Amino acid sequence: MSPNYMRSFSEGCLRPPTVIGQFHTLFFGSVRMFFLGVLGFAVYGNEALHFSCDPDKREVNLFCYNQFRPITPQVFWALQLVIVLVPGAFFHLYAACKSIKQEDILQKSFYSSFYVFSVFLRVILEAVAFWLQIQLFGFKVNAIYMCDMGAFEKKFNISRCMVPEHFEKTIFLIAMYTFTVITVVLCVAEIFEISCRRLGFLKTQ
Repeated sequence: MSPNYMRSFSEGCLRPPTVIGQFHTLFFGSVRMFFLGVLGFAVYGNEALHFSCDPDKREVNLFCYNQFRPITPQVFWALQLVIVLVPGAFFHLYAACKSIKQEDILQKSFYSSFYVFSVFLRVILEAVAFWLQIQLFGFKVNAIYMCDMGAFEKKFNISRCMVPEHFEKTIFLIAMYTFTVITVVLCVAEIFEISCRRLGFLKTQ
């Protein structure tokens, strides 16, 4: 791919054709990624090391932690961010290969419909991630986790495990839910903005 295509692709990703899309990019790229990258590591970085169970043995702690965290929240949210970016990246890659200017996206029906589809797909992916987060992490992190030890060692049926910094993790969970909701609202608002521009209620950029 030529440098011109790469430049068009990067400009399309960083400067979408709508005002709300540009705000979404700013929110997504700065606030959400910064929150996950910096604060997420601070809250969850040493969780496995401080996760202790009764009896406090390394193999017991490891077994129960794997049961408590089938996937670590940082990995889940990082995958969510990457997957959600795919539809928009695919559209802007297509636009770069076809040499489509940003101002033409909202003026031509096919391009605007394709772009709306990518935004709508982003909403679906965010909704699926929201549901998976509920299934995996819930809305609250309890201080005590009851670990089922039946598959590990029969003489220990249930092991009580201490979850470190459970209150901070609860706050972080709520924040990530809030970010997902904000992103979905911005995507819906962007679709509404495009519809208004197509109908002539708003001037095109």
